[in-house]
Amino acid sequence: MRRKLAIAVNPDAKREENDYYATDPNAMRIVVPLLKELGISNNIWECSCGEGHLSKVLVEQGFNVRSTDLINRGFGEVQNFLTRTEKWNGDILTNPPFKLAEEFVEKSMELLEDGNKAIFFLKVQFLESESRKKLFEKYNPKFVIVNSKRQQCAMNGDFEHYHVNTICYCWFIFEKGYKGDSKLLWV
Repeated sequence: MRRKLAIAVNPDAKREENDYYATDPNAMRIVVPLLKELGISNNIWECSCGEGHLSKVLVEQGFNVRSTDLINRGFGEVQNFLTRTEKWNGDILTNPPFKLAEEFVEKSMELLEDGNKAIFFLKVQFLESESRKKLFEKYNPKFVIVNSKRQQCAMNGDFEHYHVNTICYCWFIFEKGYKGDSKLLWV
């Protein structure tokens, strides 16, 4: 067990090949009431669904959910989100591979209609870096929701062996066409 914990917190450790770090479903349960208050669409596309950790909670909460992933993990359709060209009528919500998070934001903004939202579960460090500063100048998040209690992600969805809560995750909500300032919220 020590070895797996060391891998989970060591940034130089070997990462999962496709950057599959599943989100604990509790992170979704905690934020759903606030997302409903913020007016998210009843139609949600979970475009990096993994084994369905977020999708299943959304379905339980009454949302119409389309679940896709690049890799067949036994849940949802196999589809490469980044090559899609058809518009999406609803909101997009996912924990994308962190190494592709910027591309997921860009693609979401391309696929959404004005007023629809792209909601991403990402490390707070997503706020850093010069390249993302340019992204935020182009697409300023409408809301950044900080988890007041640390949530966890587990490599390959293996929550049994990964119990590390050393990373702060936030929900970043981008709204197509939004030009105002970001608002910081907590759950």
